[in-house]
Amino acid sequence: MIKDMSDGVQGAILLVGASRGLGLAMAREFVKKGWNVVGTVQGTDRTDLHYLAEQHPDRVEILQLDITEPVDIAALRDRLAGRSFDILFNNAGTANKNQDETIADVSTEEFIHVMVTNALSPMRVIETLQQLVPPTGLIGIMSSGQGSVSDNNRGGHEVYRGTKSALNQYMRSFAARHADDPRALVLIAPGWVRTDLGGPDAPLSVEESIPKVVDVLLAQMGTPGLRYLDRNGKTVPW
Repeated sequence: MIKDMSDGVQGAILLVGASRGLGLAMAREFVKKGWNVVGTVQGTDRTDLHYLAEQHPDRVEILQLDITEPVDIAALRDRLAGRSFDILFNNAGTANKNQDETIADVSTEEFIHVMVTNALSPMRVIETLQQLVPPTGLIGIMSSGQGSVSDNNRGGHEVYRGTKSALNQYMRSFAARHADDPRALVLIAPGWVRTDLGGPDAPLSVEESIPKVVDVLLAQMGTPGLRYLDRNGKTVPW
């Protein structure tokens, strides 16, 4: 377990889905900024987050979580009982194997898998773990510009796009049910980034996206209400 907050530590983040890609980059960036990071990984395989934890044993703690299993989320809540995090952020997500599939082509099983992973499970994470975040904190989810209904002028990536739109809608419902909550709520669109999920043709590197994403999150702390923002802090049309 990482040490309690002490001099020199800027804050603590519970980062769900931190083993690779954008989540790993976020973990590295928060550590760079002097934060304590509790990052979750799925399964028991060694990941690059483990190397980060070895480099910063007092700043990085790793816990296992499968966000598609409600019992896992509840167990994580119980394990973290009594602790507090300035930021709770869900980065975990997936895409269908063939993103050229239309909604008419995708199998029911694949659709359910992506929708459960990208929309239902992140909201279960937020609903179950929100009590770990104080009134001055921030609750965030990695969304996507493809979740914008207004900006969908070209189609494509239909299954993934639809799951992110659903996620945005559910987060708006969460915000409406917690209208008096003083915490900042943020859906963030990092841009199309070259990761295993984004693919090699994405125009942005991790280094061009994630430091900006982290800066946007930090800038939103202390501002109540829900916002849907891109990596530059600009509002994304719903």
